[in-house]
Amino acid sequence: MTVFRNATFEELSSLLNWAADEGWNPGLEDVTPFWQADPHGFFVAEVEGELAATISVVNHTDDFAFLGLYIAKPEYRGQGVGYGLWQHALRHAHDRVVGLDGVPDQQKNYASSGFVFVSQTTRFSGEVPAKTSGRVCVASSADTNTMVDLESAVSGVRKPTYMQAWLQEAETRKTLIIRDGDEIAGFCTVRACQSGAKIGPLVATNYADAQALMSHAAAVMGTSLTVDVPQNSPALKLLCENIDLEPGFATARMYRGSPVQLADEAPAYFAVTSLELG
Repeated sequence: MTVFRNATFEELSSLLNWAADEGWNPGLEDVTPFWQADPHGFFVAEVEGELAATISVVNHTDDFAFLGLYIAKPEYRGQGVGYGLWQHALRHAHDRVVGLDGVPDQQKNYASSGFVFVSQTTRFSGEVPAKTSGRVCVASSADTNTMVDLESAVSGVRKPTYMQAWLQEAETRKTLIIRDGDEIAGFCTVRACQSGAKIGPLVATNYADAQALMSHAAAVMGTSLTVDVPQNSPALKLLCENIDLEPGFATARMYRGSPVQLADEAPAYFAVTSLELG
């Protein structure tokens, strides 16, 4: 007997370990901000009482949701368990636009459910020289609204619940801001992962600021860094190449419904917050 149901908070920790086993390398403290984004947005399939598959469909706003963590255990693949859970979980989004970052070889499957390819995101990884900057400091709660606005300009959706939880400092997750006088010119979050650390989001208006944020992040969390660079941020792609980060796997950004649009004057340098929740 197969049962589709909501995941518990405790189960989400285990499900992120599944993601680690699949090579997604989640952060060490992703569970709490993921859960706070939408506690009803995580789902599992049980077969004869055993967890067999997982998926998340997190409702960020009244109009937008994001799908991720779509994994079936190897022994349950090809049996319809994962697809049944997919259909069950998508009902949680109702008529919202739904985005996802999926592996390219699954594009045809996603297209059959109404998802349309829009762009590609490439994971860059490597050693970033550690260098602190006098213009960079750890963000405070007073900076949160500005950072939420900056992130929304480059992602196309203002996601306050998710971002406020994500930007809250944790033992292995720090958010850094860079100032231009009294104004916040850019920011990034860096978090320790099962292997190295990841930067995401990153938002900056120029090459020097983006590089300063990445170098400062390396000084804070270690020099082995990963950043997920969307196709519509060629400036950040060039920076990653210039500092000898290596491109790894790529994901397909797809949408069911109208694709979100970036702000007209969005900062040129930006990275995805997470491939799981967008």
